[in-house]
Amino acid sequence: MNRSSKSPKVGREDRLPGRPVNASRTDMVEVVLPQDANPLGFILGGRVMHLIDIAGAIATHRHCNSHAVTASVDSVDFLNPIRVGELIVLEAQVNRAFQTSVEVGVNVFSENFVTGERKHTTSAFLTFVAIDENRMPHPVPPLILKTAAERRRYAEAGQRRKARLAARAKHRK
Repeated sequence: MNRSSKSPKVGREDRLPGRPVNASRTDMVEVVLPQDANPLGFILGGRVMHLIDIAGAIATHRHCNSHAVTASVDSVDFLNPIRVGELIVLEAQVNRAFQTSVEVGVNVFSENFVTGERKHTTSAFLTFVAIDENRMPHPVPPLILKTAAERRRYAEAGQRRKARLAARAKHRK
């Protein structure tokens, strides 16, 4: 993807129809197997990050009805380990749609399917850029917000975007 090329401007009359947050909701569940783990029996952080990227991409594809590429991943903190034999549960949804990109939030949980205990292990925010058949950025549908939680995530995504753009501008100097 050529990042230097300008993306097309979308006027109000060209605006795509909106899509609700629940149209992008994605749930993924896998059993943590020994090949996914370190010698201590916990899932590898890289494997968790790989699954976060996949869950985020699926949510983006569902919202945009197109291919997309990962543009950035905000910090990833591992709060609790996930053991071999437990389930890794990923929940993703689009938090905000911009012109040609979306921010997706992904929450990760461990689940002991014998006891039913579930623990929050990781949260991440990813930015994806929708691309067309020529691998160029293209406009994404706006997000339709229905709940207070969706409106809060939308506002917070705008603040995170400002911080990401400011950090990017600082690094380019």
